[in-house]
Parts: sequence; structure tokens; C-alpha cells
Amino acid sequence: MEKPFKYSSIAISGRPGAGRSTLLKNLRVALEPLGWEFFSGGDWSRQFSIKAGKQNPNDLKHHKATDYGDDIDLQIDVAMRKKISDPGVHMAIESWIAGWNARGLPHVLKVLLMCDDALRIDRIVNRDNITVEDAKAHLHEREEGNLAKWQRMYKTKDFWDPKHYDLIINTYSHGPIETLDLVLQALGYFSANGQKAHA
Repeated sequence: MEKPFKYSSIAISGRPGAGRSTLLKNLRVALEPLGWEFFSGGDWSRQFSIKAGKQNPNDLKHHKATDYGDDIDLQIDVAMRKKISDPGVHMAIESWIAGWNARGLPHVLKVLLMCDDALRIDRIVNRDNITVEDAKAHLHEREEGNLAKWQRMYKTKDFWDPKHYDLIINTYSHGPIETLDLVLQALGYFSANGQKAHA
């Protein structure tokens, strides 16, 4: 890299439908040519559920963290935190609680994506081609199950407390490109005049 970014890695948190996957995909376009690595908790979970026979391969969006044991979640969280604990690693990761998992690591840009429930539901409807009622039920089931699991594992429920984050973006009022630009600016990808600071 021509000069150091302000942060060496990025951890993106948010509830389903908040835009984590879209942001990671857009960051990949910008940062992969610079040698960055990428990890999607959602993609990993879906593939694990399929291999474990808990999910139809043609139903890639409908997995739950409760499809696998606490030990699996813990292994992934510990492995991701250990990897990005090294300031020499340049990695962008996304999962429901990736930013919380990176708390206390000052060289990791911790991003929280927020969005109102109506838009999250609408995004799930369009993404998964399901009805509004099915989307509501699916989100409720996943969120209740996942949060109960993580609260049991980590003895807390403040996974999305703003105190853990460097940057909070409302993806209702900021579209995908605006969201990407805000993250890249916080990272130091752009110079003061708005030009790319890194080729």
C-alpha cells in the first residue's frame, strides 16, 4: 500500500436486511486489488448448514445460527478476532456481531449498519422472493433464536450498542454507494479533496 490506512481491517455488524452483504461486496471491488481479504459470516453459515444437512442448497437465505452448536459459533468468532487482531492483516468481515466481536481493537474500523424494520422486511421480501408475512416471521424467528444463543454464550445483549462502534450508518437514508463512500472515507481511502488516496 502507498501509505497506511487509518485502520487495518473492517468489521461490519447489523441485523438481517441492514445491508451488510451489499457493503462487503462493494468493499471487495474497492479493496481486493489492494490485497485485502474478505469474510462473510452469512455465506459461511449457509454453507455450513448445507453441509450439515440442515438446509436445502436451493434455499440459501434461510439458515439460522441455531442450526449449529455454540462451539461452532465460538470457533468462528475467536478465529476472526485472532486474525484481525494482527494490524498487518487487511481484512473486511461481516456478520451480525462482527463489530462487537472486534471491540477493543483500535486498528479495526467497527461499522454498525442500521435500518428500520419496514425496509429490512422489504429487502428480505425482494431478496428471497417471499411474502411480507413470511419475511416478518422469518426475521422474528432468526433474531429471537440467534440473540438468545449469543446472550447465553457471551452473557450480554449489547451487541449493537453504539459505544462499540466507530461508524454508524443508517442505510434507510444512505444508499449502497453512499454507505460505501462513508466507510472508505473513515478508512482513509479518500484524501481530503475527495480523491482516492490509494491506487
